[in-house]
Amino acid sequence: MSALPYFYEPSIQKNNTHFELSEVTSKHCIQVLRMRAGESLHLTDGIGNLYTASIVEPDKKNTVVRIESVEHTPAPTKNVCIAIGLLKNTGRFEWFLEKATEMGVTKIVPLICERSERSNLKGERMMGVVVAALIQSKQTWLPVLSEPTTVAQFIDKHPSSQKLIAHCEEGNKTALKDIPNSNNTSILIGPEGDFTPSEITLAIDAKYTPVSLGETRLRTETAGMVAAALLLYKN
Repeated sequence: MSALPYFYEPSIQKNNTHFELSEVTSKHCIQVLRMRAGESLHLTDGIGNLYTASIVEPDKKNTVVRIESVEHTPAPTKNVCIAIGLLKNTGRFEWFLEKATEMGVTKIVPLICERSERSNLKGERMMGVVVAALIQSKQTWLPVLSEPTTVAQFIDKHPSSQKLIAHCEEGNKTALKDIPNSNNTSILIGPEGDFTPSEITLAIDAKYTPVSLGETRLRTETAGMVAAALLLYKN
């Protein structure tokens, strides 16, 4: 992929011949990058399309570009949803969002668990983290970032062909690395202090398979990353 400046513009349409950049993108192009008329850039709508455009009317608030070409990337064949306990430390949760986006996780669901010390997050700020990671990694598919939901609500409303729960309680568990490959997987990752026995029982009763992520006890955000890597890059 070329080194053209890369931006996220969700309102762009495939039938556009010209497009007015958002104020944020316009400011970055004109004031930060000092771009001029005729210079090229890449835009993505977050749903698989990559637009190559050139600046026609530079303006720090309302830059107009001409669409030169559009390329479409098919949706990922491997869908991985990570439902992960909200963290008291917002910075650690933002780190997870950033890295999960870079790796290509398709959906992230913040979980409100019985042992969670936080039940909400700043949705606009968190989405900003996800968008920045999309731009940095130059992807064209923006992961879905859901509203915080309880464990019971997630289990009830998020069907997957493969359903997993990672927890630290004793019991029969399969190493995640040994779980069969699947193109549609959801995995539950607990908060600090892990899931409660009742949450684990609820998931198992709903046909979730208990899995182990390794021999050591991992922080929540680390567990999320290990799960993402094992599920996304399994052959």
